[in-house]
Amino acid sequence: MNNEILLVGSIVVIYSAVILMYRFFGVAGLFCWTAIATILANIEVLRVVEAFGIEQTLGNVLFASTFLVTDILSEREGKRTANKSVMLGITASVVFIVISQSWLLYTPSDSDWAGESFTVIFSNTPRIILASLIVYAICQRFDVWLYHKWWAFTTKLCGDATRFLWVRNNFSTLVSQALNTVLYNLAAFWGIYDASTLVSICIGCYAVFIVTSIADTPAVYIARKIQVKTIRVETDSGESAESAEA
Repeated sequence: MNNEILLVGSIVVIYSAVILMYRFFGVAGLFCWTAIATILANIEVLRVVEAFGIEQTLGNVLFASTFLVTDILSEREGKRTANKSVMLGITASVVFIVISQSWLLYTPSDSDWAGESFTVIFSNTPRIILASLIVYAICQRFDVWLYHKWWAFTTKLCGDATRFLWVRNNFSTLVSQALNTVLYNLAAFWGIYDASTLVSICIGCYAVFIVTSIADTPAVYIARKIQVKTIRVETDSGESAESAEA
């Protein structure tokens, strides 16, 4: 049960960290978290583990936290700020891949003990990060778009922009994560793992994403209560209006 305990614990710790970053540093803290999470997730995803009877890659919780970030930013700051976070994640990944690949160009000294490990890990990251960049850009922007579509729908339905946060949060993330799971694992691991392993990894990853998507709902509610007592609602035309928080 060690892997299971670690996975559950990572959800609590990572989501709490997102809330604390927002509490103490505001939007800048969430931007910072996006850069951290995208870089670390692209390294952690190289590890394959078995938990809850399912084979899966690591990095899922960290990557899921970036969806939590965009949902918080969509809820509190508007669509433009959420999309800015997505662009920051893409930029961080590009910078990381350039710098990490430059490490492999150095000639190691005779006393170097980490060279082989660096080669094994970072020689695989270009494909991983390229796949992540493309899929991240598609799925995150889709998530932001869908979040606001659900928001417009529920606002029109009940006439209150503050209600049904759990609907826009969960239904946008679950659909986006399904798209992300299939696209990312095919792009990153096709030819590395056989078809049955890929299917198993996709099922395992999405199972984790279902849990992380549902688990991040309380975090979004908590974030909505932090500091500001009004919610900015951004329309498709780009205009914004404020609605009193319930």
